[in-house]
Amino acid sequence: MQEGFALWSNPSSPHAEGRKAKAALEGARARVKAALNWDGEVIFTSGASEALAIGLQRAKVARRIVSTVEHDAVFRAAPDAEVVAIRKFGAGVDLDQLDTALRTSKSAIVSVQSINSETGTELIHNSSGQPSSTVQRVRDAGCLFLCDCSQSAGKREIPDVDLAVISAHKLGGPAGIGALLVRDFAMLEPSGGHERGYRAGTENLPAALGFAAALEAGGPDSWATRLSHRLDFQRAIWGIGEPIAMGPQPGFIVAAAHPTLSAQAQLIRLDALGFAVSAGSACSSGTLRKSRVLDAFGIDDATAARTIRVSLGWNTTPEELERFAEAWAGLR
Repeated sequence: MQEGFALWSNPSSPHAEGRKAKAALEGARARVKAALNWDGEVIFTSGASEALAIGLQRAKVARRIVSTVEHDAVFRAAPDAEVVAIRKFGAGVDLDQLDTALRTSKSAIVSVQSINSETGTELIHNSSGQPSSTVQRVRDAGCLFLCDCSQSAGKREIPDVDLAVISAHKLGGPAGIGALLVRDFAMLEPSGGHERGYRAGTENLPAALGFAAALEAGGPDSWATRLSHRLDFQRAIWGIGEPIAMGPQPGFIVAAAHPTLSAQAQLIRLDALGFAVSAGSACSSGTLRKSRVLDAFGIDDATAARTIRVSLGWNTTPEELERFAEAWAGLR
């Protein structure tokens, strides 16, 4: 990022300084593609929310179909979308409902996230980490598939979809930058401006370079914790409280209901102890309403009111996990 701050010029400017910045930007784009094994196009955005808005609002389709547990940003971008429920126990979307929604001559884009941000549930992968049949069903219907990979990029392979959404700060990069991965620009209506004419606003070169560097730093194999640490932590938390576990759980996010305390009481006490956790998505955790996502997963009101989300990152240590489990068990 320091290199990017030194290249002060607008990457779209034709003069020498602009061309130098442009070369650095395109270098970052190529590095992001290589790190993600993506052979399509990359549109840099201000984050996942903007990437979702571009994908959902400018796809050349007549309809939007989304799962009921998508991030709030999906529903803001496509407020009139048709909603498909989640199967019992969270094992992906209800395929009967999806088939019914796809059974029409009107074109559509289907949005299903990779890993749910509140429960850690994998929605388009099975327990062995392989893609489910959901993407192929959408493809066979002649529709586009958009996957919100905010919680999985840099941790799981990007699935073979038409569009994918990435957020840099979820994988150790800077806040304020993300990307929309696009298989073919012909899928989207251009808007003019920068990024090949698909996004307005001067590109954030320092953040793009930081994004690429974070991806190149490595995935979970380079984290402070190993898979065994994350699974041990998951078992410890679920042994203390009530597991919120629906479908495959890769261990990056652990959700559990405390035996007695409300989520808000837990957040206050844990914050005082130096632990940063949330109740629901961080984008909506300021509300006291029941989580829309937990409701869609079939979690009852009493359990949802005691549920917190613990996110594990690249710099989380095994010692921190042990201290948290001990502190959470001691809450009264």
